[in-house]
Amino acid sequence: MKNEKNSTILKPVFYPSVAIIAILVIFAMTMPQVAGETFNGVKHFIADKFGWLYMLSVGIFAIFVIFLAISPFGRFKLGPDQSKPAYSHISWFAMLFSAGMGIGLMFWGVAEPVMHYGAPPVGDKETIEAAKQAMRITFFHWGLHAWAIYAVVGLVLAYFSFRHGLPLSIRSALYPLIGEKIYGKIGHTVDTIAILGTVFGVATSLGLGVLQVNAGLNYIFGIPVGLTTQIILIAIITTMATVSVVLGLDGGIKRLSELNLYLALALVLFVFLAGPSFFLLGALVQNIGNYLSHIVQMTFNQYIYLDTKWMGSWTFFYWAWWIAWAPFVGMFIARVSRGRTIREFVLGVLFVPVGFTLVWMTVFGNSALHSIMKEGFTSLSSAVSADVATALFKFLEHFPFSSVISILAIILVITFFVTSSDSGSLVVDTISSGGRENNPVWQRIFWAVLEGVVAAALLIAGGLGALQAASIVIALPFAIIMLIACWGLYKALHLESIRYDSLQHHMNAGRHGEVSGTWQNRLSRLIEFPTPDETRRYINEDVITAMKNVEEELERHGWNVEVTNNKEKSVSILTVEHNGDLDFTYEVRFSRYDTPTYAFPEILNPNHEQKKYARAEVYLQDGNKAYDIYGYEMDVVASDIIDQFEKHRHFLHITAGLNPVIPID
Repeated sequence: MKNEKNSTILKPVFYPSVAIIAILVIFAMTMPQVAGETFNGVKHFIADKFGWLYMLSVGIFAIFVIFLAISPFGRFKLGPDQSKPAYSHISWFAMLFSAGMGIGLMFWGVAEPVMHYGAPPVGDKETIEAAKQAMRITFFHWGLHAWAIYAVVGLVLAYFSFRHGLPLSIRSALYPLIGEKIYGKIGHTVDTIAILGTVFGVATSLGLGVLQVNAGLNYIFGIPVGLTTQIILIAIITTMATVSVVLGLDGGIKRLSELNLYLALALVLFVFLAGPSFFLLGALVQNIGNYLSHIVQMTFNQYIYLDTKWMGSWTFFYWAWWIAWAPFVGMFIARVSRGRTIREFVLGVLFVPVGFTLVWMTVFGNSALHSIMKEGFTSLSSAVSADVATALFKFLEHFPFSSVISILAIILVITFFVTSSDSGSLVVDTISSGGRENNPVWQRIFWAVLEGVVAAALLIAGGLGALQAASIVIALPFAIIMLIACWGLYKALHLESIRYDSLQHHMNAGRHGEVSGTWQNRLSRLIEFPTPDETRRYINEDVITAMKNVEEELERHGWNVEVTNNKEKSVSILTVEHNGDLDFTYEVRFSRYDTPTYAFPEILNPNHEQKKYARAEVYLQDGNKAYDIYGYEMDVVASDIIDQFEKHRHFLHITAGLNPVIPID
């Protein structure tokens, strides 16, 4: 049994990450005023000088993932060809939603539309046009672009790790460009930046969550709003997150995520039914149309002709926040998306959470605007301007059972807080361990506690402004890494597409005169369902003999060939080395199945009994080729090996110069 006290940390990544975080935390706690001014100064500098890079990068990410979904690349699975998703669609979506934006929706769902309505980037405030613009901007900040950022990182990690056996880490995206150098200084630097982005991105969300919980407790129970209360809350909720981390992905995070989803559905349904329901239905349709009709212009608009700090406080902050969160959310959704195709992944990640998010923003944002514009609830605008964290609770005053619903909202913020912290800890622990997934519990606890400490330090250093500054600063280098990763992923998919086209082959049963070439023998084989013992004997005897015959002939021509046989598992493998290029592998595995009800005529199986049968399935470099060779004579098996060897040689010919070749797991 594995010793849980043993460390699996990757020292060149772990120690620099912890050192940089420690320096920033000490700086923020010992000199909070200087730290706050420094953070804000750097934030404004980056926003002024590199805002264009954020805008261009996010536009590229959105276009790239949509291209992958509609292109032939979308057919490839995030894992071996025969892999299946580990989670149902409901559980998958719940974890995507909770990890991706939970706290942000609670914090900004009311506040952002109201703030844009009262202070739009262009035009007069508190007008009908300002209200339309407010919802359009809110949709833009929380829509397709945000989830495209997550999708890019998730795809990169899932594809290279699950399909090609590379580490579950950001560095793997660079393999098509730099090969084995990903295991050196370049890879360590990339993973260190990913850890910093994750820790500060999660800390930003935790800080927002604590501000809102504190505001809610003050509203309901009169608990004072202040730094001391907020740090105590961070300590309490971080402890809860630590417990969830110890329970693991299925035991803690999955269940909390599902609870989050149900509580969120209950809250949004209550506001919808108790609010202006039919107005909200019309608003949703109009908001979507308004958003889609302006999406290209908003993607690249920077208000360059206006002397305004609006972009730095809003759009640049959001893009940086999502980019800072991308290693965390991307790795998390990669871990729960194994076995799905690229197309299914993009459609699920890009459109399902976005749909729910747009509904949420319409219900809360348009309800708030309706209460201000139609019902004279103008004090909501004043409250939001005074303290953003109170927006949700001030809004809920306007509804029946406001105290009860406010308590539900606080619980929801806390559970979102916990899932963000424990998911982030799981991801950072994986990156700092070189992609290992089953690490000692103490390492996950360490990162959970550290995230809470960073959140507290940023609040001490300047509250919301420091939180925003941290995200914008750390996201800049990672945005560049993500752009390089997109190119690496495209190059790898292009290579795999060539491989897919050149290696596609399903053995023609009569091509080599199989079993004397008679149609009667072909029919006999077609309707035969061999027992597991028969298939094991075939793989361990007939197949291995055919492989040894091929081995002998290839070695006679100077090739280095290895044939192995695991009799216990009934797996026979032939490997031909290719001097630094991708080796040829032909593998036959034992696979057990339930005999289908259609296997025998009714008269032979009147009770439809389902016994076990087994197949001798062929696996090549890119996974299961989905055909069974049981019953083929040894010469025919040898001919199939040569057929696949010929395809492999053709693949190497047409991909010459595209190396480094992606390793195949």
